[in-house]
Amino acid sequence: MATERGQFSSKIGFLLAAAGSAVGLGNIWGFPTQAASNGGAAFLLVYLILAFILAYPALMAELTIGRYARANVITALSELSPSPLLKRAGLAVGIGALTVAVFILSFYAIVAGWMLAEFISPAAQLLQLDGLARWVGSQSFSRNALMCGVMSALTIMIIARGVEQGIEAWSTRLMPALFLILLGMIGYVFTQAGALAGLRAYLVPDLTRLGDPALILSAMGQAFFSLSLGVGTMLIYGSYLRDTDNLPRLGAAVTLLDTGFAFTAGLLILPAIYVAQAQGISVFNTEGTLIAGPDLIFQVLPALFDNMGAAGSWLALAFFALMSIAALTSAISLLEVPVSVAVERCSMSRPTAALLSGGVIFMISLLIIWQFDALFNTVISLTTVYGQPLLGVALCVFAGWVLHRNQLLKELSNGHPEIESTFFWRVWPFYVKFICPSLILITFVQSVR
Repeated sequence: MATERGQFSSKIGFLLAAAGSAVGLGNIWGFPTQAASNGGAAFLLVYLILAFILAYPALMAELTIGRYARANVITALSELSPSPLLKRAGLAVGIGALTVAVFILSFYAIVAGWMLAEFISPAAQLLQLDGLARWVGSQSFSRNALMCGVMSALTIMIIARGVEQGIEAWSTRLMPALFLILLGMIGYVFTQAGALAGLRAYLVPDLTRLGDPALILSAMGQAFFSLSLGVGTMLIYGSYLRDTDNLPRLGAAVTLLDTGFAFTAGLLILPAIYVAQAQGISVFNTEGTLIAGPDLIFQVLPALFDNMGAAGSWLALAFFALMSIAALTSAISLLEVPVSVAVERCSMSRPTAALLSGGVIFMISLLIIWQFDALFNTVISLTTVYGQPLLGVALCVFAGWVLHRNQLLKELSNGHPEIESTFFWRVWPFYVKFICPSLILITFVQSVR
């Protein structure tokens, strides 16, 4: 290795960094939009179930492999077994995870740039910089490329500083700000006409929707995407944990933080949709489907803010500050995947690895912006709907079948000496070996037929 491996300095540092990875646009942009498009409370219920019966065991597989191997995703998976066949399989899965992480970040950086632009636009209006506000509000190649470049540069700068001074330090600053802004906006939206109808749609499920294959696939993809699973992010974060850290407890805490934040974000977005509808803004078509779909927060919410007069500009500023912070915390973790590979396998310095990896991903982002209609939704679908669940299966297989039971017990005993007598140990090794990959595959196959 070119440099000494970093390490999180505290449990709270890891939790905020891991939560920052999980709690991003997937929770505030993706989850509420998916919920609104897939039955509201029915989607919420399926998502919560899948988060704990599929995503948590898969998360534990990544954290355990990461701390056991103390290496990047490619090295970790390719060196779990001395078998040449398993080494090649691990190499292939590691490269697959790296590739998916790169392409997720390539579209994620574009969306992060949109968030930054939407933040700058009301700020420019408040400062009476009308020309800047109009340009930032446009959907031009130059606007999208510049905003994407700014968010990419911020991500590179943070990652270049390392684990403790970069990832951990910035996560502990950004996450509390994120939560406070979210709570403040929820309090305001709840005072508006129509919010109660949105709350009812979000919390009272239509049980007939629970078996909908499209809903189940969307909920599983959302659970894996929001927890950053299947791309090596949590594996590499696990490799930076201390031996004294209790992995099952930390994994449960991350899952609870992620699902709790997704639920809280829904308390903002779903009522806001119905507030917009109460103000005469078109939200749903005659079939009850969202008109805006994934563009919800760029169409419905700005229109809502415009209807609120002078307060609307401040609310737009606060909301898109929230979204920009959320985007940055997740982008940090995604960039760490290729950077850790470059540092450990190519003997690069961390700043060089961050600049090179971030630069390559930015070039891919520019290509997607240039050919947006052809590439954007395709990249999202291939990576989050298909790539992440299938890679999640592979990581469960490596944790359950390639790592021997004694190796798992020894690793999990670090930080949790009594693990062998717990319910977790009696269930999880068998579950991650047989049940979890089977459930993911069955759900996946049933949903894509």
